[in-house]
Amino acid sequence: MTSAPEHLRRSRRPSWAGRNYSLLTASAFVTNLGSHGALIAAAFAVLEAGGDGGDVGLVAASRTLPLVLFLLIGGAVADRLPRHRVMVAANALNCLSQAAFAMLILGGEAQLWQMMLLTALGGTGQAFFSPAAEGMLLSSVQGEQASRAFAVFRMAMQGAAVGGAALGGAMVAAIGPGWVLAADAAAFAVAGSLRAFLDVSHIPRRTQGGGMLADLRDGWREFAGRPWLWGIVVQFSIANAVVGAADAVYGPLVARDHLGGAGPWGVALGFFGAGTVAGALLMTRWKPRRLLLAGTLCVFPLALPSAALAVPVPITVLCAVMFLTGVTLEVFGVSWMTALHQEIPEDKLSRVAAYDWFGSVALVPLATALAGPAEAAFGRTSALWGCAALVVVVTAAVLCVPDVRNLRRRTKQVSAGTRLDSADAESPVGGLG
Repeated sequence: MTSAPEHLRRSRRPSWAGRNYSLLTASAFVTNLGSHGALIAAAFAVLEAGGDGGDVGLVAASRTLPLVLFLLIGGAVADRLPRHRVMVAANALNCLSQAAFAMLILGGEAQLWQMMLLTALGGTGQAFFSPAAEGMLLSSVQGEQASRAFAVFRMAMQGAAVGGAALGGAMVAAIGPGWVLAADAAAFAVAGSLRAFLDVSHIPRRTQGGGMLADLRDGWREFAGRPWLWGIVVQFSIANAVVGAADAVYGPLVARDHLGGAGPWGVALGFFGAGTVAGALLMTRWKPRRLLLAGTLCVFPLALPSAALAVPVPITVLCAVMFLTGVTLEVFGVSWMTALHQEIPEDKLSRVAAYDWFGSVALVPLATALAGPAEAAFGRTSALWGCAALVVVVTAAVLCVPDVRNLRRRTKQVSAGTRLDSADAESPVGGLG
């Protein structure tokens, strides 16, 4: 009598979707849903408090600066302590900071410095959370189904991002930004509660020895000793910076002058989000054998939105370009996670993830700050073509790294303390490379 329900219960969840993976995916969906609405709410909260565009930029920068400053420390902490505890503590900090932000806005007496401080606390929480979360996710799946698991995870995250932005915008218009920030605080509380149930018993205890600086040096050696790893991180440090500047600064200006305003630009961004969901869905089925080669080739379309804005093309063409870019960028994202999963020893995952995150965000504030002066010096069209050209150049350059072209999919993750330099050490599994 009891065997049938148990069988049905097991059949609802794929064999690769274990308990930790399911908890991580559910909690990531909840936080992404809340956070993407909160990004919109924070901007409107600043404006409703009497701020201008410059103040919105200051609040945004207040989140990015501690994120950059504390990421490497966060990675070392996450490899030293149980990762789920680091994640829960970071979620608690984010919950409290967003709740305080919401109370300030609902009380109607928010000052710019207060909003900057609370946003900085949120960025600090993110700096400790992100390396721990990536290390936990990478250690939660095994074997040849890892890429499918990462694709499903990213599909859930991207779907939540699209839904969260749309829901957040609607809620800001209907009930105000303060309540959206309060909902984000509640989302962090729910997600932190789920993450408290993660099981880390399968992760070997680290041998104690050395301090934080020793951990950072060890992580750096792991990072710097792999040309494919640091090459792609350098590539994305530049690509993310110029694309971020184009999206955050030039995109709204082109939309205002040529596309009909904020509405069409929002639709274009929505098509990009839909493309990321479609790309993740594609990667649940496709397993490129040369995973980094396939992923890097799919970075070239990241130049297309800047080129489309430089022309500028009609909104229908821009939406198609944004959708294609979202699809191809997700192909890279899943391939990248799969490469990290199979190549990096488990005990160093969070530190390597921290260097990855650091490279991804470090130049974004600088590029955004320089976007205005670049437009004044060269013109908006030339600046946008320059963004597109930089993406193409750095992507072509990273293809010169042999390991990027030759790294092949394997079925087994690298064990702790082991390094496999040969991409052909095991038989490749999956689709065409």
